Order: sequence, then structure tokens, then C-alpha cells
Amino acid sequence: MGAEITYVRGDATAPQGAGLRIIAHGCNDLGGWGKGFVLALSRRWPEPEAAYRAWHRGRSGNDFALGAVQLVEVGPYLRVANIVTQRGMRTGRSSGVPVRYEAIDAGLAALGDHALRLGASVHMPRIGCGLAGGSWTKVEPLVASRLAGRGVAVTVYDR
Repeated sequence: MGAEITYVRGDATAPQGAGLRIIAHGCNDLGGWGKGFVLALSRRWPEPEAAYRAWHRGRSGNDFALGAVQLVEVGPYLRVANIVTQRGMRTGRSSGVPVRYEAIDAGLAALGDHALRLGASVHMPRIGCGLAGGSWTKVEPLVASRLAGRGVAVTVYDR
């Protein structure tokens, strides 16, 4: 039933393989989009940023919260999953890291439901481990249990 997590060198915005692919990445809960992996997404497609900003603006009447997932179609066989995985953003004077592992866990569980329903594979950078300050040793078991362990093929991209 389980699938493996495949690690490759490459660009997560150009996911390998056939069939429906979902590019997953983490977002903050402030509506900010402008550093890290999102810049690579925005260079390819305007839709993920526009959808995320609208989702955040309408948050009083929708499901925008830590752990929530928004799927955005960017091609016939390609979706981007905006997952709210961090509380705030790292600033020069902030204490602690913005990553919230419980939000990654909840978001990956919801993403797994979408991927299984759609028959899709999931492609991602080391989610939560860049600007959000997370540790892959904590995130990888979540990816394994919420996605790969449920039979979703996962590819993790390192630049």
C-alpha cells in the first residue's frame, strides 16, 4: 500500500512524471507572498499567488487557517497546493521559527485526501524547512505517514 519518497536534484516547479501532479508548498498565515519558493512559483504562474491572496482576504468567511489546503489549477495535469504551514514570518527580531509542525501534519493529511481522490502524485521542496525554519527530520516522518504511507507517490526536490 505504501509508496516511497523519492529525492531528486531539480526544480519542484517542473515536476517529473506523467499523470496529475500536485506541487505542494507551505505558506504563512499573514497573507504574505514574496520570499522563498513562492517566487519560483510566481515566475511560472500567476494563479497560485492570486488565489492565495484572495483566500487570505476572504478568511473571515472561508477555511483559511493553519493546516488548510488550497488547490490551484495551473495546467491540465498540474495543481499547486497552497498549504498554510507557518504562523507569521521570520523577522530580524522575532523569537523562534514560524513553522508549525501540527499545521504541516494537518495540511499533508488533507493533501493526501486530495491526491488519493484525484489519483495524483505530490512534488515538493523540503516543505517547512526553508524560510520557515523547520527541520526535515521532523517533517519527513509527516510526509511519510500522511502521503507515502497512504500510497501517494512523493518526490522531494533539492536545488
